[in-house]
Amino acid sequence: MKEKIAMKATYQITARQIIVLALVTAIFAACGVLVYDRLGSQLLGRRAGAKTENAAIKDLTDPSVASDEKNNEEVYQAMSPGVVNITSTSLVRDWFEAYQSQGSGSGSILDKQGHILTNYHVVKGANKLYADELEVSLANNNKYKAHVIDADPDNDLAVIKIDASRENLSTIPFGESKNLHVGQKVLAIGNPFGLDRTLTTGIVSGLARPIRSEMTGKLIEGVIQTDAAINPGNSGGPLLNSRGEMIGINTLIYSPSGGSVGIGFAVPVDTAKRIITDIMQYGRVRKPRLGIESLALNAPLAKVLELSVSEGLMVTGVVSGAAADKAGVKGPTDQVQVGRYVIPIGGDIIVGIDGQKIISRDDMDRALNNKNVGDRVQVEVMRGSRRTTLTVQLAELPQSARQRL
Repeated sequence: MKEKIAMKATYQITARQIIVLALVTAIFAACGVLVYDRLGSQLLGRRAGAKTENAAIKDLTDPSVASDEKNNEEVYQAMSPGVVNITSTSLVRDWFEAYQSQGSGSGSILDKQGHILTNYHVVKGANKLYADELEVSLANNNKYKAHVIDADPDNDLAVIKIDASRENLSTIPFGESKNLHVGQKVLAIGNPFGLDRTLTTGIVSGLARPIRSEMTGKLIEGVIQTDAAINPGNSGGPLLNSRGEMIGINTLIYSPSGGSVGIGFAVPVDTAKRIITDIMQYGRVRKPRLGIESLALNAPLAKVLELSVSEGLMVTGVVSGAAADKAGVKGPTDQVQVGRYVIPIGGDIIVGIDGQKIISRDDMDRALNNKNVGDRVQVEVMRGSRRTTLTVQLAELPQSARQRL
């Protein structure tokens, strides 16, 4: 009898423990959701290599209760120390002489180690990959020589580094660009025409604008359009939300006159995070590539070549050892002359990637833009009159091919 009573008492205690444990678990879960809601973007920023050590953002008044003027002042006071002025100097040679060419732009300090995010075109040299000399000026007017860690010309982004003491470096925290909406307030800080740390404000005027990189001709996807005044010298500076978080990198303007007419564009910060992660971890941007050369097919060409489809990307070359080669994508077996052009024929025709229709190189870039090295994609090809699907594990191009490019 004593054993039965003891067992009953033990069962009652365990049940109470289960109830208490359930309550504690629910409380922790609720706290976790609250913490992620408040701090998720900052934590993601740290993962992306941006150690957001600037505590000034905590002192901002809640934008929902602050006046617009007060919010502008507070964001500027907190974030402007993290915006730098970048001057690039290149030696240009022509037929008759050599002379120096200078350019300027802006950048955002990412961490206390001195990493700075900017545009590739800010650090690009005249007729070469990078400028001969980069100088960074901080808010306290201290100047430092900088060097490029790596860049992604396709998205017009670069990470540079200076050697400065930690106390001189104020960082810009990352926000998110995936949940922006048209009409949302934004603030831009930069150095237009060399005027240090200028603030302009506006709204998100449009989302998901595709613009073409002036360096590589590839589409930059998901670009943010804003009417905040952006002028030459703003390039590379942060586009901020009302909480002082970076949501974009000011990149270019549309302007018949060359000055701001209220149509500016910023590369979304979510794109920058992926690029920064690669640079911080590997010292370079890892670009997932199929590893093919291609020609966009059209109806007249398809008729001349007597092909079974009239749209798609004709594979005119496969890089040896690249992802497409390993997956069995077939390259050309012959060539024909059409008018003035010699066209490789007999290879696969890519018509889809992961269910997305492919009729141009832009479509292929769009399908791969959000992919990472190691991801698998389903590539639909026409091989003669037969449609087949190949599983391709995306990879960087082999080193020899990257060097040629």
